[in-house]
Amino acid sequence: MYKIAIVGAASLLGKELKDAISESPLAAASFTLLDNEQSQGQLDQVGDEITFVQPIEPDSFEKMDFTFFCGADELTRRYWANALRAGSSVLDLTGALDQEPGVLVRAPWLGTGPGTADLFTPAVVPAHPGALALALLLERVQDAAPVRFAAVTLMAPASEFGRGAMDELHQQTVSLLSFQSIPRAIYDAQAAYNLLSGMGESAKLSLPRLEDRIRRHYEALGEGRWPALALQTLAAPVFHGHTFSIALELERAVEISRMEEALSGSRIDLVLEDTDSPSNLAATGQNDVLVRLRPIQEGRNPMQTSRYWLWAASDNLRLYAQNAVECALDLRKLRPQGTVQ
Repeated sequence: MYKIAIVGAASLLGKELKDAISESPLAAASFTLLDNEQSQGQLDQVGDEITFVQPIEPDSFEKMDFTFFCGADELTRRYWANALRAGSSVLDLTGALDQEPGVLVRAPWLGTGPGTADLFTPAVVPAHPGALALALLLERVQDAAPVRFAAVTLMAPASEFGRGAMDELHQQTVSLLSFQSIPRAIYDAQAAYNLLSGMGESAKLSLPRLEDRIRRHYEALGEGRWPALALQTLAAPVFHGHTFSIALELERAVEISRMEEALSGSRIDLVLEDTDSPSNLAATGQNDVLVRLRPIQEGRNPMQTSRYWLWAASDNLRLYAQNAVECALDLRKLRPQGTVQ
């Protein structure tokens, strides 16, 4: 039986991770839930096991096979070395470690990746769900024709930035409907009923930082196999789910039927009907990336063109948690099993 620690267990991502582990081969593990003082003592459940959130102590990581960090960045930076010294495999969902020497950004769904984890790998960073969704889509498109250029606008929901952002978006919505002043502690801007390409000077979140992280993870996963991204992120006034507007230019003209064939398959749900357009609501609870394809009409034959639009949506927290579990399953071969004689 494996022993698993989850640091940041009370966070939105921590809750989703617990659900994903409960549905995986790791469900029979023994769990220790850890978080900051505000969350300590909360009762929680992972699979059939009832437990509670504990404080983080110097010996919290002893005998742990896997430690998932999915709370605040500062918790990861403060405690990951403790977990590593205790012999635990470290999986960082906060992205705080993705530029540390030897740390690997991984997405097992893509098959090949930037190196293989071994006993000397200090930590694994499951790829950000935005980077993972884009990598899945562009890898499939490349089966139809090489991509010359890709421009992406990603609409990030409040859940991308944690429970505080979710609560503030809700409070802003209620306050605006009541003609009251709105809280600005997280966004330092009006996020409700608004699309933002930047935050106020005192904001506790950063779109450029999110953009840089997605681009780094995408480049780490692709290792030059996919085109560079022209990426822009916007803060959307929704609570959950990534949505993507993607403009592609291919090296040569390709019939739309060939593009549909390339995109179809595992982890991608190609939507063919206009009435079933991908959306953040439709993607909620789904393991797949929903995508709608249409040509950017040019010339006399819009059905055979080198330019296409993709409109895609994915459940950001679920995709992240599922990828983290896949990374842990990939690391199982490095953990000793049974009794050493």
